Amino acid sequence: MIDTKQDISWIIRNHDVKNVELASNLFSMKNARTAQKFHSQIPGYKMSPLQGLPHLATMFGVGGIWTKDESSRLELNSFKVLGGSFALYRFLQDKLGILGQDTPFAYLASQEVKDKVGQITFASATDGNHGRGIAWAAQRLGFKCVIYVHSETSSRRIDAIRSNGAKVVVIDGNYDDAVRQIALDAETNGWTIISDTSWDNYTKIPTWIMQGYLTMLVEAQEQFSGQGIVKPTHVFIQAGVGALAASVVGFYHALFGQEAPKCVVIEPDKAPCLFESARINDGKPHTITGSLDTIMAGLACGEPSPIAWEILKEDVDVFVKVPDYIAAKGMRMYATPLKGDPFIISGESGAVTLGAFASIMQEPQLAELCTALGLDGDSQVLFINTEGNTDPVHFRQVIWEGANPVPKEYWINR
Repeated sequence: MIDTKQDISWIIRNHDVKNVELASNLFSMKNARTAQKFHSQIPGYKMSPLQGLPHLATMFGVGGIWTKDESSRLELNSFKVLGGSFALYRFLQDKLGILGQDTPFAYLASQEVKDKVGQITFASATDGNHGRGIAWAAQRLGFKCVIYVHSETSSRRIDAIRSNGAKVVVIDGNYDDAVRQIALDAETNGWTIISDTSWDNYTKIPTWIMQGYLTMLVEAQEQFSGQGIVKPTHVFIQAGVGALAASVVGFYHALFGQEAPKCVVIEPDKAPCLFESARINDGKPHTITGSLDTIMAGLACGEPSPIAWEILKEDVDVFVKVPDYIAAKGMRMYATPLKGDPFIISGESGAVTLGAFASIMQEPQLAELCTALGLDGDSQVLFINTEGNTDPVHFRQVIWEGANPVPKEYWINR
């Protein structure tokens, strides 16, 4: 079912029985525990908070609103470092012939490992956060790093990558152009690509990256347990190439099977490659073209990751695409909470899910979607704030100056 109401469009996927076999294989609790064990030994690691927003939940008539807040993860303001660091860990284990063993982080950073594996330059294309995470992990393990960004990447994000020791190359075009160019240059220069999107004969490393994200989901489940909650009933997850979304959707379907939470994937309407793949509905991922000009820089991707799509096409309940002002609305909601709810710093890509949820709950033209999702007083809704203030200038423009305002016809009147 495909529907468009005003600025927000959605596709409801009617699964009589979901195929959870691939999710169970890739995103099992065993794999999640492996990732968590690795991350827990990184200097500076600590569990990110699961923030409850009880007053906002009451306002919208749901049982609970919960945000897994990655805005200060390892002081990098983003969840991305979880995937990048775990991929480097797995790659070095593989190179050493010890894949699957319990290998200390300190050992991988040792001179002994460098003597065995030789000079390695890790490389990736990014809109900002992924590249910064790769650069951070490579620097701490003592390896060189080259990061390609596209020409619209903000100077603040580029500076953040360089501050972690990487060489940054700016490519004309969009994110997908940077991905294609680094694939060519890496082959020429002998670099090792650490990409969160997959392509033909390149799936192992993207899978490791997705498995690295499982750490925050294991943490979230432990935190839910502490609240007496077995699982969320709904998960709203943002998507670019789909790697994070596949990790989240895959984890919950591996853990709960047919009883998994309802999973809603949110994309920018200027970069909705997963939405379009679902709309075409031939089982294949489809590329969209154009400038991909959205304020949600981390989600500005035109080509889905094929391996991520294999999970998403089977297990997502609803695909939604939204305009930029929805992300800005979510940022302001986190930054100006109701009395008694926590203040959360969230960037554009981190806040879009809350903004989308708020619109679904308050706008009459989206009542059909709200009903289809079964959002009510028993619902426990999970969001992931994937990034903090990663672009301070634009953050102030949104929060202070009111950039990307909500059209007046959609203002809250209660």
